Amino acid sequence: MMKSWTLSRYLGRQYMFWAAVFLIGLTGIIFLFEVAELLRRSSNLPNTTLGIILRMGCYKMPNTIEQILPLVVLFAGMFTFWRLTRSQELIVARASGVSAWQFLAPALIVTFLFGTLNVIVLNPIGAAMNARYESMEARYLHRNASLELTGAGLWLRQSDETKNYLLHADHVEAVQPLTLAPMIVFVYDEQQRYLGRIDARRGVLKDSEWQISDAWFNQEDLAPEHQDTFVIPTALTLEKIQESMAPPNTISFWKLPEFIHALRSIGLPPTRHELRFQALLAQPFLLCAMVLFAAAFSLRLNRRGGILNAMMAGMFTGSLIFSLNNVVTALGANQTLPVIMAAWAMPLMALAGGHAVLLFLEDG
Repeated sequence: MMKSWTLSRYLGRQYMFWAAVFLIGLTGIIFLFEVAELLRRSSNLPNTTLGIILRMGCYKMPNTIEQILPLVVLFAGMFTFWRLTRSQELIVARASGVSAWQFLAPALIVTFLFGTLNVIVLNPIGAAMNARYESMEARYLHRNASLELTGAGLWLRQSDETKNYLLHADHVEAVQPLTLAPMIVFVYDEQQRYLGRIDARRGVLKDSEWQISDAWFNQEDLAPEHQDTFVIPTALTLEKIQESMAPPNTISFWKLPEFIHALRSIGLPPTRHELRFQALLAQPFLLCAMVLFAAAFSLRLNRRGGILNAMMAGMFTGSLIFSLNNVVTALGANQTLPVIMAAWAMPLMALAGGHAVLLFLEDG
């Protein structure tokens, strides 16, 4: 029992070390590409300094790390098992009666615990940092329109050459044409000085303008003015508004259920946010599946030969699972597949497939 515990701790430390190495290495490379892209986007914006770009790159890193975690686990697992096999350590352990499942237990436990920790602890931190990135992107890279959903309804900002508008509605009909009801518009000048307020029963987004019917325009020091239709030009579309809504990756795992409920209460579809919530729940299982595939392609390299071929096959298989998971998730976001199926199909299939392959290689 003591020997088994000592071996498990040793294998767990080896796996954690190489996982950290691959995580830091891949994150560093991606960070350089992210900064280069931000520099390209800000090349014509003199107020966006290198310091701001570096801060934006750092704020975006948690979201990037979360996306590459399956590949980090795959590469770290393959390298760890290959290294232990090449050094004869696992071969000696096999000779003493230790099975592959005992080798895998430390890596699977570490991976599942880390995946769970990432969802319940690190994700809220990353969501806050990504929200800060989105805010800086809107400020420094000149994104003019943004949408904010709170318990008090829908808030939409837009601007043109002479005025800034803040639109509010208690209820949204997210169909063509997009309808906000009742609608309130706060009007400001270029210096953000308050000019007046428009109150209406409803506003419709149609033909590149907000068509506000039965509107009252209240200006300071003037009597309210009634208009049957008040028109505000806009470059927004229904698709742009939905895309600019608080992105799912800027919302903490713990706040997603409340946000989904708020979306439903005002009539907006919560598909993307439901998918995000379910994908976070499924993430530890997807990471464990990557460990199984890493072991299947690297534990018996010395015995079977063809090290390069086996390593390439493992990387190809893991990358294929990673890509297919992204495709299935995209289908769920487009409502082509049910949310539960889109979030859980690939993690569970990969977990079952990795288990079957390893079972065949070891026991079949």
